This record gives sequence, C-alpha cells and structure tokens, in this order.
Amino acid sequence: MKKLITLLLTLTMLIAATCTAASADEPVKVYVTISNGSGEIVVAHESVEVTDVDEDGVISISDALSNAHGLFYPYGVDEGYGTFMSDYGLSLGKLWGEENGGSYGYYVNNASAWSLADPVQDGDSVYAFVYTDLTAWSDAYSWFEKDTVKAEAGEEISLTLKSAGFDADWNPVENAVEGAKIVVDGVDTGVVTDAEGKAVITIAEAGKAIISATSDTMTLVPPICVATVKAAAADEEVTEAAATLPNTGVASTFAFVGLGLALTAAGVVLVSKTKKQEYSF
Repeated sequence: MKKLITLLLTLTMLIAATCTAASADEPVKVYVTISNGSGEIVVAHESVEVTDVDEDGVISISDALSNAHGLFYPYGVDEGYGTFMSDYGLSLGKLWGEENGGSYGYYVNNASAWSLADPVQDGDSVYAFVYTDLTAWSDAYSWFEKDTVKAEAGEEISLTLKSAGFDADWNPVENAVEGAKIVVDGVDTGVVTDAEGKAVITIAEAGKAIISATSDTMTLVPPICVATVKAAAADEEVTEAAATLPNTGVASTFAFVGLGLALTAAGVVLVSKTKKQEYSF
C-alpha cells in the first residue's frame, strides 16, 4: 500500500512538473503600456505575445517588457531594457533606454507588483513607467476604470480616473483624481474630472484615439484608455447610399464626356441650320 501511495505521489509530481513546463512553453497575450521619463506614453496598451525569454520556467512581467521592447523599441531589446538582482528580487535597471538608478514602477492590472519575476496570465495588462520626479518620487500611478472603449463619433464616453495611494497604516488604497485635464491624442479637451474622478468626453472623428490625463496639482503617471471610434450611423448611411450609386469611374467619365460632345455637336448643327436659314432670303 505504501509503495502504491509513493508511486501515485511521484506520478502526480511528474504530471505537475510537465504541466508547468508546458505552460511556460506556450506564449500568452499581454497588453503592455510604457511611459518614459518625460511622462510620455511610448507604448499604448499594445498586444504582445509573451514567451519565457529568460527560460526560468515562468512567463513573467520581465518577459512581457522584454518582448515589448523587442517589438517597439527602435534600437533593440539590449539597448532599451535591462534588469538586475536586488534585495527585492529581479528589478528594473533600464526601461525604454533610460537608466536612472532604479527609479521605475510597474503594475499588473492596476495593482502594484512585488517583483519583475511575478507571473503574468493571458489577457493581463502590464504598465511600466520611468519616474519623472527623481527628487521626491511623487509620481502617482493613475488609471481609468476602462482600458479600452468603443463608441460612435460624437457619442459620449464616460470615464473615471483613479490613482494609487496609501492610508495612514500604509495599506494600499484607490483615490479618485479630481481636477485632472482629459487629453485625447495629446490635445487638451477642456474637460476636467469631478470630485469622484468622473468625466464625459466626445470624440468627433472615427479611428483609434489615446485618451489620457494631466494634472496641475499631481505628478500623474499618465493613464491610458484606447478608444476605437467608428463613424456615426448617419455617416454610415451616407456612405452606404453612395456605394449604391452608378459607377463614377473612368467609364462613366467617358460617358459624360461623350454626352457633352454630342450635345455640343447638336448645338453646332442647330446654329448652322439657323444661320443657313438667315442667309437664304
């Protein structure tokens, strides 16, 4: 009986190890955002296929950031991204080509992570940033309650902006951000958040737009919401109606030209006949 139990435990451990290895071998899709030391969003919630780059058996935050630099940093992974071991485990040493002595932050699904070695799952959102305030480190991580939104052109988009903080006992808390200016593709919309961090904006043109926010009273890590805006229903109806009209390409152009020439010729004949009649007396 003991031998049977030992055998079953051994098989269980082998199966678990095999499953772990297989999961690390299979890539996961993670959405990555990066902002640089100037407070600019340089990677905006981009879908990244993440593999176990460092081959440690875990698909981690570090793997996600490394893969993202390989896709989007213009000078390659080694020039853009670096890590080192610290008392807190695997830590950032370089992000988006910037080395500032370790003043970086990274969040997974808007929650602070302990180490770059923390695992990520399919569908997770990873946000890494370079601190812009290297004196007081006042940069406050902020986020909208939505990472993405879909709307028609001119349709109202409702957002709520929050920031990460701590209470009196240093427990993490979420705070509403009041008075932040909402920007779309870097342009101030003139809309500010209320006491609950809420704001309502509209986007006039169809396409993809990056919604973010700035503050005169806080150093915000720029939040991001990717808006996919489609043409309004009325515009789509006009487009569909236009599509049902006769072809106005080259053939139609020649038809109109031919009709014009025919009418011109008829006019010339009519004038000629009139003149002939005038001179026949």
